[in-house]
Amino acid sequence: MQEYFNDVADLLQGLLQKDEVYTASFSGEESDFVRFNKSAVRQAGAVSQRAVTVDLIEGRRHAAGSTTLTGDLELDRPRLVDMVEDLRETRAHVPEDPFLLYATDVRSGERVAENRLPDGAAAVGAVRDAGQGRDLVGIYAAGGIHTGFASSLGQRNWYTSYSYNLDWCFYHRADKAVKTNYAGFEWDPAAFSRKVELAAEQLAVVAHKPIAIKPGQYRVYLTPAALYELVGLLSWGGFGLKAHRTKQTPLIRMIEGDARLAPGVTISEHTAQGVAPNFQGAGFIRPERVDLIKDGAFGQCLVSPRSAQEYGVPTNGASSRETPESVEVSAGTVPQAEALARLGTGVWVGNLWYLNYSDRTACRTTGMTRFATFWVEDGQIKAPLDVMRFDETVYRVLGQNLDGLTAEREMILDSDTYFKRSTVSGRLPGALVNDFAFTL
Repeated sequence: MQEYFNDVADLLQGLLQKDEVYTASFSGEESDFVRFNKSAVRQAGAVSQRAVTVDLIEGRRHAAGSTTLTGDLELDRPRLVDMVEDLRETRAHVPEDPFLLYATDVRSGERVAENRLPDGAAAVGAVRDAGQGRDLVGIYAAGGIHTGFASSLGQRNWYTSYSYNLDWCFYHRADKAVKTNYAGFEWDPAAFSRKVELAAEQLAVVAHKPIAIKPGQYRVYLTPAALYELVGLLSWGGFGLKAHRTKQTPLIRMIEGDARLAPGVTISEHTAQGVAPNFQGAGFIRPERVDLIKDGAFGQCLVSPRSAQEYGVPTNGASSRETPESVEVSAGTVPQAEALARLGTGVWVGNLWYLNYSDRTACRTTGMTRFATFWVEDGQIKAPLDVMRFDETVYRVLGQNLDGLTAEREMILDSDTYFKRSTVSGRLPGALVNDFAFTL
């Protein structure tokens, strides 16, 4: 696929006129998908697809467009020619863009990860075995994801990663289920078995009659999946330079006041450990790591090229959305195996959903528990809990009320497959939190 990308880049080079410049972003994948229901394969298929986005530039005027590709250059040539002609015509009618910025310091490179994916039949067999006697529902996606960048200035970048993502649950009835995922780069049968065993233990509890607890403040354990949802919401404007300069960031009290997170909390964009490429759509190279929050204090913003041009600061290769794509939360010291015992009496929160801000300037969030959430007494799971709503500030959850983070972290891959497989990921610990507020 890389060779084909280079052919497309050469073709685009030959279509330029006069002082035109182009930048092109290429995406492709070769993925296997398997859907499970009642522990049986219900749908299986493979996807091979390619697409390119071209920005045609002359001076400070530019127009961008995208098209899918077949992988046969003779078939794709007319499509690319037509797209470039359309962009040229469109560009003639748009004003100059004062915030246009693309890489002119040519930094080419390539990174092709080793393919350590399991044999597809073996992985599917392991999933089916895990579901014996249970109703396992989910989707397995695996394969190579390819990203490229090219410009008429001579820059070429390529990135290939190989990953798998099993997003699944053991279903009981109605809205009662235990949801989990298993994702990474190399299948570990022992690690998968541990996840299956834990899910099976929780499924047995889910089958019991649920109880309801009164609204109030409780000691909780947030699993890595639950914490990922909170950090994901925080990423909506929390770390982008544009949101900071326009004072729309939910972390405004951290920037302009004395609000802080706990000293041991570091949140980073750790590109070197994720599945996203180390370059972005305008050709800028991303650092291996950007500490967004360092030991509880705000660190650096994510700066897209447009924000860099608008505010006169260097870009650090952020996307136009200025959100983390390979987010990482620092590990703590609590052994994962001791999480229940350390929780003592309180609430085990397996998943969160429907998160939103209830007070953006205070970084206050609200949302619902989902799936496996349990009442725990003396370190023992006693009963499933009915769905509850929470309302909390990140300053309390990851700040003054944080009692500890687990030493082990979980790799979570975004299961989004709309249009293409996502390259967004997270590596997070679980969190023990005091006085977590449930409102309903």
